[in-house]
Order: sequence, then structure tokens, then C-alpha cells
Amino acid sequence: MNSPLICMTLTGKTLEEDVALVRKYEKFVDLVELRADYLEEQELLSVRRFPSLIRLPCILTIRRDIDGGLFDGGEFSRTNLFGRALAFAEQNNSRTFAYVDFEEDFNIPSIQDAALAFGVRIIRSCHSMKEPVYNLREKCESMRRTGYEIPKIAFMPKKLSDLVNLFKEGSAITQYDHIFCAMGAEGFPSRILAQRSNSYLTFVSPEETLTNMNAIGHIDPMTINNLYKFRSIDANTKLYGITGYPLTKTSSPEIHNYGYQKHKLNAVYIPIRSSLVSETLNFAEYMGIQGLSVTIPHKENVLYYLHDQSPEVVQIGACNTVVRRDNKWIGYNTDAIGFKQALEEFLGPVKIKRRKVALIGAGGASKAIAFVLKQMGAKVCVFNRTVSSAKQLAEKYGFEYCSLDPSCAPVLDEYSKLIIQTTSVGMTTDDPTPESTDPLYFYKFRGDELLFDIIYKPAITPVMKRASLAGCRVCNGYKMLEYQGYAQFKLFTGLDY
Repeated sequence: MNSPLICMTLTGKTLEEDVALVRKYEKFVDLVELRADYLEEQELLSVRRFPSLIRLPCILTIRRDIDGGLFDGGEFSRTNLFGRALAFAEQNNSRTFAYVDFEEDFNIPSIQDAALAFGVRIIRSCHSMKEPVYNLREKCESMRRTGYEIPKIAFMPKKLSDLVNLFKEGSAITQYDHIFCAMGAEGFPSRILAQRSNSYLTFVSPEETLTNMNAIGHIDPMTINNLYKFRSIDANTKLYGITGYPLTKTSSPEIHNYGYQKHKLNAVYIPIRSSLVSETLNFAEYMGIQGLSVTIPHKENVLYYLHDQSPEVVQIGACNTVVRRDNKWIGYNTDAIGFKQALEEFLGPVKIKRRKVALIGAGGASKAIAFVLKQMGAKVCVFNRTVSSAKQLAEKYGFEYCSLDPSCAPVLDEYSKLIIQTTSVGMTTDDPTPESTDPLYFYKFRGDELLFDIIYKPAITPVMKRASLAGCRVCNGYKMLEYQGYAQFKLFTGLDY
């Protein structure tokens, strides 16, 4: 099978807008898909002209609303649009659609015959917007009615085992072209690793219209080329990744993939979202993934699946890195290394030995940070909404502990010379209430505190902004991410970043 093509989906409101997007990104894609269902009504009359306006092969798609599109005008109207677009096809391929997408239940012989007569390849598609599809090979066979169609199956996975099935069935289909893609965040690996499922192509969207396709998991052409080096992925490419949930924001792929490129390694690092770390490890074992970064909420749960643990993991009780060696998962913790380097850089000449420090949160990252603060000789008070978790972490190192709510304000004030924020509060701002975006909403900054927030996206969290306005010196977690990522890189590859 040939390497998968990159197809850019066009969802502009006018043909002029779509033509401009093709010209901007044509060097980064192999073909485009004109989603005519996104066009304004008056633009539909001119759809047949589109192929002559661009220099790339084009798929004509008029997606129905029941299949995730915007067309709701009825099948008679849609059939007429297909007929109008294909009726004036020419032997000159540059003026004709190279492909047309018909759903599996669309069967108009005259239109299909016209497409075949002028060399327009038919993509026969099935879209399952809410459920996975399991019998992929059998489904493909039933969709290839004439023997010439390219079957396309796109579905919404429920778990990573649905992706395992996609890769397993797709890799066995070598007799004809097919398109497989799993949608949404869980389906992302199927798009980057399309080569492993023998998929004919993978879909991207221009950055300008990416929001139209966010829900089904598109990324932009620059990212798939520059960050993931999609065209270089082959059967020998080593696989790595990051797992967590919801894993909506991560810069780890940038750190690792640029490292591989710098060292000219045939490797790629991708996000692998799952609510269960056990599913991630099963997926990783099937795909041959050799190393994983582990983030919220899996840093503690992953311990149950490790065959061996580094001394740091044993001491800290949390793991953020797993490596596959001799068919066994080995756990490491690079959060501690990354945090210590980043904190020392932030503090400069300031020493925290015997100084009082407030540690906000008691999760996996906080455990690594508590380990470091103990080594540095700080006097720490752990603040957490669940007091029992704060107590358990604090007693391990001889620290104080307190609830994280307005009643703790006097204690927090006592330990506030250095505040280290380790919770995920502030990572998203969907809920605008202070309690949901600012873990210290009840605390009034004086201006002499130092605040280290391990969140790095957004670069300035609400609590950082509030502290900065009061005159405090603040730092986000990006340097910590970088330094722990460099340590992971060495564990994965054996090379210094």
C-alpha cells in the first residue's frame, strides 16, 4: 500500500474563501475535500467550476446533517446538486472532481455511471457519529458494490480498544484502497498513524476554519507536517506518546517531536487520551509504543500495572513516565527533576531551606514536588480540598496540612512566602465562577509572595494574574514541563535532549 495522502477539508462559506485556503496550504496537502454543504446557497450553483480554480485533486462532498454535515434540504435537492456538479465533467481531469463522496445508502445509477465514465473515483462512506463500528472489513466489502469504490468508515470510538480493532482490521486490508478514521480526541492516533491502518488518506482542516471540525478531531496542515512529520511515518517509525484525561491541552508533543527531529530519529510522539490507564497500556502494547508520558489523572493508578519502579517512584508514590523494555513496563518519575530545576531557576538566589512553603494540592504532581521540597529542607504546609489526602501526604514528610477553603486563609498567610500551585484549577475557564478557575480565590495577595503555578496552558492562569497585579513575582509550569520532558527523552531514546 502507498503512504497515506493528506486531504484538507474545506468548509468555507464561499468558493472564493475555499480557493484562497487551497492556495495558502497547497504545499502541505495532497488533495482537498470541498464540503459543499457548508457553502452559502447561491454558491452551490457554481460548484462544478471549483476544480478548475485550484491545482489539486478535489473530493466533492455534500454531507447530510444525519451524517454530521450541514445539508438539510432533502435527498431530491442533494441529488440534483450532485448531478449538476458532475454533468459537465470533462476528459480534462484538471477541470473535473477527482473524487465524489456518496454515502453507503445513496444509490443513483445515472450519477454513479457518469462519475465512472469521466474517471471520477467514488468514495462510498459510512459515518457513525455516536458509536464505534466493529466489522470494518465486512463493512468495506459490502460497500464496494461495483468493485471500484473506495470504502470510507468514520466512527466515534468509545474506548481505545475500538482503535485497536481499527488498526487490526485496516492493516489486513491490502487488496484495495480504503479510508479509516476514528473521530474525536480518542480517535486522534488513527489520523496521525493512518499508515498503520493502510488508510488511503487522513483529513486535516485549515487553521482558519478548524473550529468547524474540532469535534471530530481534525488538526491543521502545518501541525501534521511540521510537528508530527506525517509523511515520514513508516513501518519502522518508533512510537511514543502522552496519556491522560481529558488531555485537552499539552505541549509535550512539541518538546519530544522536535527532539526527535533534532537528532534525526525516525520516531513520533502523539497524545493518547483515555479515562483508564489500563486501556492506554493495552493499546500501547498492541501498537508497539515504547514509552509514555503519564499525566492527570493516571500518575498513581499506573503504579498497579508496572513490572518495576525506579527508586523515585517508590519514594514519591507517583509515576509520570513508563518505558517498555523486554515486554515489561518500567516506571519513572521525572516530575521531581523537572520541578527542582525550574524552581531553582525561578528562585534565583532565594533559598528555601527552613523557609515556610505552601503546597496547594495533593495529587500525583504534588507528591513529586513534596519529595523535592523535603530534600531542599523547606517547612511545608499541604493545602487540599480533601483534607485526608493532604494529611496523608504531609505526614509522609513531616509537613503540616490544612483544608483548602476560606477557613485556611490565616494558615495560608503564614506559609505564603512561596506558594506552589499543583492542582488543575485554572487550566480551563469554561465555568467562570472564581472557585472553578482560581484555587486561592479567597486569598488576598499582599504583593511579596512568590507564586509557582505548574499549569502552563494557559500561560497566565487567573490566580497568576491576580497575584501579578498585586505585585507578586509569578512563574508558570512550562520550564518544569521542559525539564521533565528532557529527562523523559533520555529515558526513551538514551540520548541527551
